[in-house]
Amino acid sequence: MKLKTLGEFIIDRQQDFPGSSGDLSRIISAIRLASKIVSQQVNKAGLAKHILGGAGTENIQGEAQQKLDVYADERFIEALNNRGNVCGIGSEENDDYIELNKEGKYIILMDPLDGSSNIDVNVSIGTIFSVYRRVSEVGKPVELRDFLQAGVKQVAAGYVLYGSSTMMVYTTGNGVNGFTYDPGIGVFFLSHPDMKFPDQGKVYSMNEGNFNKTSEGVREYIRYCQEVDKETGRPYTGRYIGSLVADFHRNLIKGGIYMYPATDSSPNGKLRLLYECNPLAFLTEQAGGRASDGEKRIMEIEPTHLHQRVPYFVGNTEMVQKVEEFIKNEK
Repeated sequence: MKLKTLGEFIIDRQQDFPGSSGDLSRIISAIRLASKIVSQQVNKAGLAKHILGGAGTENIQGEAQQKLDVYADERFIEALNNRGNVCGIGSEENDDYIELNKEGKYIILMDPLDGSSNIDVNVSIGTIFSVYRRVSEVGKPVELRDFLQAGVKQVAAGYVLYGSSTMMVYTTGNGVNGFTYDPGIGVFFLSHPDMKFPDQGKVYSMNEGNFNKTSEGVREYIRYCQEVDKETGRPYTGRYIGSLVADFHRNLIKGGIYMYPATDSSPNGKLRLLYECNPLAFLTEQAGGRASDGEKRIMEIEPTHLHQRVPYFVGNTEMVQKVEEFIKNEK
């Protein structure tokens, strides 16, 4: 059976991009190109000292940037800028948004290298991206309001996983499809068509070092996950990698829930609404799952600033609903 390439898939699915005149296709192609370049550097990080280790700088969140953080950020911005149809980019690695082509109709929000603290220990990391149509006037400089749109306004979102193989998984609102990179010929092939969360999830993913720092409702849910109950298949299996993309990808394949609740040290949560939570929420809902801040749908939250953080619960619908139930009962 002939494998379908990402390029062929994009051409076949032009109907997914009504009114875009090929713009969204070019954006996905730009992300594909940048991800190949980043993947090559990730795979030789142990040898390439010029991109291994700390960059000696911090991002706006006060987190130490890795050299590969900066490298990935530059490559994705360069690739997207060259397409000419992107008017602005918001990145986790930059304090403010970046203005690009005034004639561009789309803005990009991205975490260019999620989980970068794992680079030095050879653990899977990733890129997360989200695409919106601008709301300001075409032909004029992009504005902050173009970036502060609720997740329901996304027109495309996805991630690239740099692991034992490199994969791109994305949606344009017509299902979720995954593509695996063949480095021998430099091509992504469709390997995971029409991805869906399994009907039942059996994995919970949370940094349990935060157990005593979070709410009683979340603690009760963890205890629920650990209880023995044959009827519901409990206890569930605890798995936590520490790279959001890797944890999310495993739960999408195997079935499970990822949680990063509010804690004493991060009362508003730790993950970024625009760069991490909304894109994966869009994918989740397209794959039959649910994404919540513990009380409401993630994609309905109206952003107030670029680097806004929120509590995050994402995965199999029933598992997310159950933790929401515990949180509600606590209140």
